[in-house]
Amino acid sequence: MQTLRRYIAREVYAATGLVFLALIALFGFFDFIHELGDIDQGRYQIGTALIYVFFSLPGRAYEILPVAVLIGALFSLSNFVLSSEYAVMRASGLSIKKTVLTLMQIGLALSMLTFFFGEFIAPISEQAAQRLRLKATTSNVIAQNFRSGLWVKDDNKFVNVERVMPQTVMHNIKIYEFDSEYRLISFSRVERGNYKNANVWLLENITQTTFGENSTNVTKIKTASWTSVLSPSILNMLMVVPEQMSVSDLYAFIGHLKKNKQDASRYQIALWQKVVYPFAVLVMIIIALPFATLGGRQVGVGAKIFAGIMLGLLFHLSNRLFGHVGLLNAWPPVFSAVLPTIIFLGLAVAMLRQVEKR
Repeated sequence: MQTLRRYIAREVYAATGLVFLALIALFGFFDFIHELGDIDQGRYQIGTALIYVFFSLPGRAYEILPVAVLIGALFSLSNFVLSSEYAVMRASGLSIKKTVLTLMQIGLALSMLTFFFGEFIAPISEQAAQRLRLKATTSNVIAQNFRSGLWVKDDNKFVNVERVMPQTVMHNIKIYEFDSEYRLISFSRVERGNYKNANVWLLENITQTTFGENSTNVTKIKTASWTSVLSPSILNMLMVVPEQMSVSDLYAFIGHLKKNKQDASRYQIALWQKVVYPFAVLVMIIIALPFATLGGRQVGVGAKIFAGIMLGLLFHLSNRLFGHVGLLNAWPPVFSAVLPTIIFLGLAVAMLRQVEKR
């Protein structure tokens, strides 16, 4: 039985690896085609676009691993059915339950690989990709993330933003303005900034300190317009979206938002999705079994592969859809994140029972 498990594992891993490489190459090609529209913008050239796409691949890998596992397992198991190997396995004492257990053991390693990509590789590579793109496409902005927040050079000003929210809102902004001889002439502390249009921000609750040669003047301003090179597109490049953050970063940021009595729903949904997503690999590899045996040898491998691709895309889209719907309808974050996986797990269990009855 151990030899049989190793044989199944070898076939599933090999097929999954080939499918994974094919999907990575396909998505990488599409991403590169998309980047061609920004070529010659600043110093953004084809070579830079290729490096940017390369740094973005770990994030793509994290997204497509469950789909690759589904298609790879479906391909392997369908070949077993077509060549009658699966019938021989069943006759040798490999029950449906033992087959599911074997597939779960195989999927556990792939699940751990998915978690590794999502927690340690994808967030770092995504930050590097966004910084590379920003540096190449924008000549008059120099930016970097630190523990104190985001730092941006805007002409003769240095701007520190503690938090950037996805809704084009900045919190706790510090603006340091220097003269041509690099002497500090003013310092502004801003509670909140809302983007209006054409690089114009509406700043709220401003405390401005102006430094003269022999005096210092402090002024409090309720609201004021501020024109800056900062724009939502630049901030989006600098800010890794919640879905691409690590679990540890999401947990820390959620605690920070709650401490400041701010809405953390989107980040909570993203956190639970990150926690649940590796288990989706196990669901995908289990659901491949009833699909592979569906129709027996009368249904070709190509038709089953096509069904697997459609099923994988449906899972990928539903995972995103339920996150957005849950956010709009104020569903509990755990419910919004877990529901797609639960639905597909229920489908897998129902189909396995049908297979076992036959």
